[in-house]
Amino acid sequence: MYYRLNVFPVELPPLRERTEDIPLLANHFASHYNRKSGKKITGLSDKALKNLTNYHWPGNIRELENIIERSVLLSKGTIIEDISLPVTMQKNSPGISVDLHIKTMHENERDYIISILKKCNGRIWGAGGAAEILNLPPSTLKSKMKKLGIKKESIE
Repeated sequence: MYYRLNVFPVELPPLRERTEDIPLLANHFASHYNRKSGKKITGLSDKALKNLTNYHWPGNIRELENIIERSVLLSKGTIIEDISLPVTMQKNSPGISVDLHIKTMHENERDYIISILKKCNGRIWGAGGAAEILNLPPSTLKSKMKKLGIKKESIE
């Protein structure tokens, strides 16, 4: 089958390289799924089209079709106002950086203990100390600090 189709190869760049085609394709899919679902969608807002053209499209045209179908089905009005896309897949806008690092439980625990220690000016024991605020015995807090690499001197 491949060799039969390959008699006249057609090369089409990915959708992310043809952003000028996105509004036309999006409106086509919106019209198609509008008829199919029996809704009264008349089109897409400028904001929705801007979101679509800024998207990276790793799934190419099929992903666009699926997103438009979902948007038509979930739309409450006659115009698709907003299309939410996964943040991890969006192209970064100039000047905006997206931090995709998800902290581990240990990193979160470490950051939390450090923030409490800073509020207590590095004090662990006694009334108003970090151990009391964290509801931990001071010895347990000290061992957690050692395990997480938190040095009291670096906090004060």
